[in-house]
Amino acid sequence: MKRFARRDLPTGFIRAGERPMTPVVSNRTEANTVSVTEHGTELDMNNDQFNLLDKDVLTTGEVAKICNVASRTVSKWFDSEQLKGYRIPGSKDRRIPVANLLTFMREHDIPMDGLMSGRPRVLICDDDGGAVETLTGVLSERTNFDVRTCESLFAAGMECERFRPHVMLYELGVSDGDGRQICDLIRSNEDLQITRIIAMSSRITDGQVVQLQQCGFDSVLRKPFTVRQVIESVETAHAVVY
Repeated sequence: MKRFARRDLPTGFIRAGERPMTPVVSNRTEANTVSVTEHGTELDMNNDQFNLLDKDVLTTGEVAKICNVASRTVSKWFDSEQLKGYRIPGSKDRRIPVANLLTFMREHDIPMDGLMSGRPRVLICDDDGGAVETLTGVLSERTNFDVRTCESLFAAGMECERFRPHVMLYELGVSDGDGRQICDLIRSNEDLQITRIIAMSSRITDGQVVQLQQCGFDSVLRKPFTVRQVIESVETAHAVVY
């Protein structure tokens, strides 16, 4: 399989120094109590960055930026029909649908971290309203993550289509679904191939962690967890080169 040369691409965030931690989200079985930290890890993000996945169709210049190649190289891929797209009627301008680009990048082992040049998009799926409110508040205050929430598997499916999250934090105790269902939903959608899924639970064994990874989860957060732990989990998932 052919590989294309590349330089290291930015992952979209800058890691900052760590500060003292206290739990941010507690065990959901303990009367739904949630503790908020006074100190945590802060991120310094560049607000001028943009995310190319906010678009459905890309120009050859945008594809070149993602793949870290010259625009003329993208034009050659297009003209040789390796990279599927179309020309704008009455113009020589080329356009590449994002879904086609993702397929091309997977086929040629091109790392996808260039797609993540903007704010990390995080979707939280949890039906514990208090925990969601606190976690959302902490992430909004201490990071530049773009955070959205939902309370069910059904809502998660709809929100994934609209939001295209880089990372999903999924509470295994959500009433209308299970871990395998959410993984199947995301892994079967070509437009969500960059989405990383993190399971959240207060009742999980090491053996179950292995089973969750086999189902398609990328990592697990055990409740109660700290501000630093949840931010680092999102950072790590967002920075994955695959």
